[in-house]
Amino acid sequence: MLDRIRIVLIGTSHPGNIGGAARAMHNMGLSDLALVAPRCTAVTADSVSRASGADHLVNSATIAGSLEQAVADCTLVVGASARSRTLPWPMIAPRDLGIRLPMELADRETRVALVFGREDSGLTNAELQRCHAHVHIPTNPDFSSLNLAAAVQVLAYECRLAWLDQQALPAEEPNQALATHAELEHYFAHLERTLIAIGFHDPAMPRQLMARLRRFTLRARPERMELNILRGILSDTEKLVPTHNSDRGQHREG
Repeated sequence: MLDRIRIVLIGTSHPGNIGGAARAMHNMGLSDLALVAPRCTAVTADSVSRASGADHLVNSATIAGSLEQAVADCTLVVGASARSRTLPWPMIAPRDLGIRLPMELADRETRVALVFGREDSGLTNAELQRCHAHVHIPTNPDFSSLNLAAAVQVLAYECRLAWLDQQALPAEEPNQALATHAELEHYFAHLERTLIAIGFHDPAMPRQLMARLRRFTLRARPERMELNILRGILSDTEKLVPTHNSDRGQHREG
């Protein structure tokens, strides 16, 4: 189970934090580290020193240009966030996240990504909207700033507790295959294209339509077969739309 939990660091600016995160991961038995557009060199004397014996994770970390690329094969993406957002998103506590992991990872084809943002600004709204849920570490409100490696340590610890609890439980029937992040992104692009074609969505006046549809869909956790059905409906809908539909009237989003 622990092998299929990926720690994703976005825009990390200090190599020491990469090393510290690697050490926190290795302490708890995690080994899959991905760096998205790091703002520093990952492998340095500082990162190796801070890793304290976990430098193999720094050396083997995958480098991705975007969050989408880093989590394309993941079926659950959870973003660490300390801020409230304009559009509320499903929020879970670290302990609840840990409790949820055995079920999420019951199928050996599934992957979970825990995403951490930049040291100075965290995750952007666009990045958070690509997560199924957000996890908030309940720190002291009078001193809530948490070091990146410390945040990774907290969530990695909850992952390990969940794994230890799972060892004493009988095996459960695996869930049906869930849609991956990449499959969901293809669906959202298809959905937006179709909504524009039928005149329901006006990109010039989006009114958070796609963000709300993202939130609804990600909350539902669709299976791969279910997503294929939805895309089939969209494809048949597109066939019914005239090639030129500039006179289709007002969109109905709200």
